[in-house]
Amino acid sequence: MDKQHSQCSPCPVEFTVNMVGGKYKLVILYQLAIHEVRRFNELRRELSTITPRTLTRQLRELESDGLINRQVYPEIPPKVEYSLSETGKSLYSILLQIENWGLNHISNNPK
Repeated sequence: MDKQHSQCSPCPVEFTVNMVGGKYKLVILYQLAIHEVRRFNELRRELSTITPRTLTRQLRELESDGLINRQVYPEIPPKVEYSLSETGKSLYSILLQIENWGLNHISNNPK
């Protein structure tokens, strides 16, 4: 690693990990990347181990960081849809690389 990157402020890797790190954020982003639009309960079904509270918190953080869009429709009952923002869409190729890495290594996992 060169000196420029070892002393950068802020570190680009740290910045990225802070935005997408955590147990569920990458999976949420991946689901929105492959399905384009998802409602809360659709995401909850696809992430079967996530609690509603945690999903709400992760979605709020992703929206606050500008990675997803939240669209509220004025209906009764309320309809809310989530999708990738333009910034979130810029992660698409990275998400596919993570998916491919997982596909190539999942059978080697001793768990």
